[in-house]
Amino acid sequence: MKRPLSWRVTGALALLMLIGCGERDVQTNSQAPAGTPTTGLTATPAPTDTLVPTATPSSAASPTPTPTGTATVPLATEQYCKIPAAAVEARIDALLPQMTLTEKVDQMHGRGDVGAINGLWETPDLDRLGIPGFHMVDGARGVGRGTGHATAFPVAMARGATWDPDLEERVGEAIGQEVRAKGGSVLLAPVVAVLRHPLWGRAQETYGEDPLAIGRMGVGFIHGAQQHVIASAKHFALNSIEDSRYRVNVTVDERTLREIYLPHFRMAVQDGHVGSIMSAYNLVNGQHCGENVHLLHDILKGDWDFQGFVESDWYAGVRSTAPSALAGLDIEMPTPIYYGNPLVAAVGAGSVPEATIDAAVRRILRAKLCFQLDTQPPVVDPTLVESTAHTNLALDVARQAIVLLKNDGAVLPLDRSRRRSIVVVGPLTNVENIGDSGLGGSSAVDPSYVVTALQGIQNRAGQVAVTAVPDVPLSASDRDVIAGADAAVVVVGFTGKDEGEDNDRTLLSLPSDQEQLIADVAGLNATTIVVLEGGSAITVESWVSNVAAIMMAWYPGQEGGNAIADVLFGDVNPSAKLPITFVRSGDDLPPFPNHASQVTYGYYHGYRLLDHNGVAARFPFGFGLSYTTYHYANLNVASSSLFPGGTLHAMADVTNTGGVAGDEIVQLYVGYHGSSVDRPVKDLRGFTKVHLEPGETKTVAIDVPVQDLAFYDVSASAWEVEPIAYTVYVGPSSAELPLSAPFTVSGG
Repeated sequence: MKRPLSWRVTGALALLMLIGCGERDVQTNSQAPAGTPTTGLTATPAPTDTLVPTATPSSAASPTPTPTGTATVPLATEQYCKIPAAAVEARIDALLPQMTLTEKVDQMHGRGDVGAINGLWETPDLDRLGIPGFHMVDGARGVGRGTGHATAFPVAMARGATWDPDLEERVGEAIGQEVRAKGGSVLLAPVVAVLRHPLWGRAQETYGEDPLAIGRMGVGFIHGAQQHVIASAKHFALNSIEDSRYRVNVTVDERTLREIYLPHFRMAVQDGHVGSIMSAYNLVNGQHCGENVHLLHDILKGDWDFQGFVESDWYAGVRSTAPSALAGLDIEMPTPIYYGNPLVAAVGAGSVPEATIDAAVRRILRAKLCFQLDTQPPVVDPTLVESTAHTNLALDVARQAIVLLKNDGAVLPLDRSRRRSIVVVGPLTNVENIGDSGLGGSSAVDPSYVVTALQGIQNRAGQVAVTAVPDVPLSASDRDVIAGADAAVVVVGFTGKDEGEDNDRTLLSLPSDQEQLIADVAGLNATTIVVLEGGSAITVESWVSNVAAIMMAWYPGQEGGNAIADVLFGDVNPSAKLPITFVRSGDDLPPFPNHASQVTYGYYHGYRLLDHNGVAARFPFGFGLSYTTYHYANLNVASSSLFPGGTLHAMADVTNTGGVAGDEIVQLYVGYHGSSVDRPVKDLRGFTKVHLEPGETKTVAIDVPVQDLAFYDVSASAWEVEPIAYTVYVGPSSAELPLSAPFTVSGG
């Protein structure tokens, strides 16, 4: 999102001059299409608030008017606000007339006189009226490194592999608490972007490739974080390229936009009631996201009735004054280049109505008052940062995020009573590898310690001898050690130097020297286990058949080494499943022209693209092995004839047929038959995680609102549920769905 802390206004202006910034005319009115599908989720109660509502103190400068009654406040405002919304809106009604135009505009930009203060990016206070500024900080996997030490959780892609929104809510709550404990009030997370291609440098920051899964995980994070601070869902929208992100224009048709690239943002707004949205750097259909009328005005604030504020991405996220303000960009961060004095002048010249300023400031004040920044400001408390509870949570998440991709002959788990020696090999053996760490990496976190893979294995090995061979190429003595060990664990993959913000990855496969290392080790030791680290999918074709087992550990956070060892030794039964597709070849993916200034995003990517083309994945979306086995049976659909506005109620029995307790992620997909438009072979429409003891059977229920089966009818600017035949599929992955049942929808 941002540049290094040392990069100030001079650097920003130089960048803007390089990539070309000019104010352009844009239309500000467009008919908003009617209706959107639901999210497929049962309504979730707002999380218990740690901020205790208090009465707003009365003062001559900032009186608190008598509430006008909740009947006059829209439902969306009530859902957004942490305290009674009518009183908040009445107070805003009283504050706005007391503010000068300059004071209003000051609310709409970052502080231009400073950079980040203690790692926090500020907007101005208005002391005269008791209005605090925002204190913003990144936190996709922990509080941004500019603030000092903080808990480093596994990256969001790893957390996506848990398929557990409740667990993600706990992560959001922990990061939100640490942000608040450092004096922050706005957490610039979660990243809810579709992973269209695994080479995207920031793939590690999002939750996967499927809009529903991304949305549910994002909502979980938001619910947790907003127990303490304001969350900001980003980057709005179609942001999935780094190397040309400041200038690339993404063209996309309206149906693809609505069905593929926006549902997760809509869920963040309508289910998560997220406090703010960050606009993206790129252009969409010819307009920069920070001045994109269709995205900000028509859809976000129109169709979805978003009640919060929109802030720009840093520096180059704003390219104009009047067009940005008129489109609905509320705050320019981190300094006023186009807002501030230019915006005041634009109002004076009549190119921006003061009513537009008032509307933006109302949103900003609503966030500050609804989240009680005026009465319960953050209090710095170092004891809450990197606490034992939080590092234990980081360990738990890392354990639940590791995906077992291959386990021939059940070589895993490693039995300590039967293994006398293990050799740990590879360039990442003893590297603190927790994700993006580049100068531009806004998601970077600085924990006080990191457990490497080698350290974790040593910590958990017990009486098993552990030898490290980190160097490549292998020496003769290294080869002897590897050949003589009972098992060889090869730790390979990528680091923050290979992928991250401003840095798309260049390889789908491992680097050639790492592939050669795997071949060499596998030739010496039949029990070769490969541990992959990285932010997204890695092709494995040149070596997959030569090794006994493969684990995908992602960037596993500061406790990652312990988690890797826990899974290797069987102290934890792996339950994670891939939130993305691991293809066999780059030819199976959409194009990734990451240096182009013009790209087109089509309707298909990920598992839907492979289904559409009849191509098999190496490791499919939703796939993951366990140390136990599961059997699916008895799919029952409560009603096979449904109507729009109804709900598909599906139930199935899942049995643990192995000898180890485990957690199974049950997935539900829907296929379409006889549609008037091109539809995917199947779409993920629900999932849940169930714990099963050995031999235990549970009936798992998943509900899907019929409205979630709608497609976006461009000609009608509306969502349409078709009266056609459908099939519901249930199983352990997108490629293994043993249960199916037909149903129909009538009266669409």
